[in-house]
Amino acid sequence: MALHVKKPEWLKIRLGGNEKFTETKRIVEGHCLHTICTSGKCPNMGECWSRGTATFMIGGDICTRSCRFCNTLTGRPNPLDEAEPTRVALSIKLMKLTHAVVTSVDRDDLPDYGAAHWVRTIQEIRRINPDVTLEVLIPDFRGRLDLVDQIIEAAPDVISHNLETVRRLTPSVRSVATYDTSLSVLRRIAQAGKMPAKTGLMLGLGETEEEVLELMDDALAAGVSVITIGQYLQPSRKNLPVVEYVTPEQFERLRLIGVEKGFNKIESAPLVRSSYHAERHL
Repeated sequence: MALHVKKPEWLKIRLGGNEKFTETKRIVEGHCLHTICTSGKCPNMGECWSRGTATFMIGGDICTRSCRFCNTLTGRPNPLDEAEPTRVALSIKLMKLTHAVVTSVDRDDLPDYGAAHWVRTIQEIRRINPDVTLEVLIPDFRGRLDLVDQIIEAAPDVISHNLETVRRLTPSVRSVATYDTSLSVLRRIAQAGKMPAKTGLMLGLGETEEEVLELMDDALAAGVSVITIGQYLQPSRKNLPVVEYVTPEQFERLRLIGVEKGFNKIESAPLVRSSYHAERHL
């Protein structure tokens, strides 16, 4: 039985509650949308929603995978909602966003793993919000690089795919995805040369600094130019426990190392998440 590690003072979060938070909540709920902010119990939801930003989650709210770090529901998803791309695009317009972030559940139940739905969503956002910059955080599509190509051709401004954790821990943290498959997805994005390739990882799952530095090198070799590093927080009792709370000083040390290694943009702090302050990564 894992011992409980007490949460430190530096992980206190700011709760939302201003008018912008309320308006963002109204728009998201009024359009029957899903966000990773709520399903993933993101610690930055209060701050982001209070600034009028949210990360939209498409493909429904039920994932076909059961990664042990993630709080998203897992099971048999409902059929795709064909109106969802338009509702996401209209919500972005109502929120008056200048930069939008979209992610999705894994849809391994579909022949194309949801790629066509992704393309329609990007196209609708472009049609209704021609001046908005767009970041997409995509799944691995089971390593189908032809499906990754469809996302590249739809031309979002940034394509992100998270490695999540170091090579050694990947089999125990992610239920289907593999470290090398994720690297192949990132490599394909970077090789296209049309937009930045971005990835993210969590610390506190039992990794060593040497393994984190190896991940940085692997990501750079794949062509990744933007990386985010944040603290893993256990969202519920069914998820993996936190092994260690990494100090802000350690995060800053990794940030400086990442700059020296050659990343164009690196965010490294306890509450950093892959879509946190994403507008800075353009």
